[in-house]
Amino acid sequence: MQVKIARKFAVATDICAFELVRPDGAELPAFSAGAHVDVMLRDGLMRQYSLCNSPSESHRYLIAVLRDANSRGGSIAMHALEEGGLLEIGEPKNHFALHAQARHSVLLAGGIGVTPILSMAETLDREGAAFEMHYCTRSPARTAFRERLARARFSERVHLYFDDAEAGERLRLDRLLAQPRPDTHLYVCGPAGFIAAAMDAAKAAGWDDANVHREFFAAAPAQEGGGAFQVTLSSTGRVIDVASDMTVVSALAQAGVEVPTSCEQGVCGTCLTRVLSGEPDHRDVYLTDEEKAANDQFLPCCSRSRSPMLVLDL
Repeated sequence: MQVKIARKFAVATDICAFELVRPDGAELPAFSAGAHVDVMLRDGLMRQYSLCNSPSESHRYLIAVLRDANSRGGSIAMHALEEGGLLEIGEPKNHFALHAQARHSVLLAGGIGVTPILSMAETLDREGAAFEMHYCTRSPARTAFRERLARARFSERVHLYFDDAEAGERLRLDRLLAQPRPDTHLYVCGPAGFIAAAMDAAKAAGWDDANVHREFFAAAPAQEGGGAFQVTLSSTGRVIDVASDMTVVSALAQAGVEVPTSCEQGVCGTCLTRVLSGEPDHRDVYLTDEEKAANDQFLPCCSRSRSPMLVLDL
């Protein structure tokens, strides 16, 4: 669908927010806390950005984008956009939803990963639910939406931590997550390293995996290596070669088989495909460890195969 950039404004150093509305002023499709939209950019680029306004707002979507020096082009293209311009976006999707049965929620954000966490905080506050929010950034100047958080009705439940602060003022994940409860759920969003540290601390403290939810804002560093292998399409029995320098998605596309993709980094889950036989070499950050261990699905945009053949449900 087409939207207009009603406002573009800075919310921290190198971070711009974009307020998106319908050109005709009509309502936008509803969304829930944790949802994101696909944004179509120049040269065929597509990127995912979490909605960071309250789901109670039907007249606008609000996203925020960090200008990343290591960007593959998405953040640079977004920052080049101007107010009044038009964008094509997809309808909201949610792979990071709040758990309906949680009695208490711990919201943990790192850097630009605060965007879905903000929407969660707005929702939990509106519902009168118990929660706390912990937000880690490099410095106050790089803390997105700091003024909004200070004004929010739930501001007393927001805790900020800065990398440039004294050691005693930084977040101690081991202390924060030291006492897991069966009715408490943890939500973590941010860079891969930040999430890994939080997941490790939660595991060490004995958190139930079912109570820990995470969404990455960047893929893990690309893994080198991996030889050639083959995939079989279960519907026809056709065998397709995947070269060592080619992704499964690319090999399938060359053979005329299109698999829907979006991020192409193993983050969003759009290309998730069932595996009927063989052992995938999981290189994504979307599936949980338990889902990877089952070896019955994989993300062909980035993952490969440990076995000579993978039989796919295609």
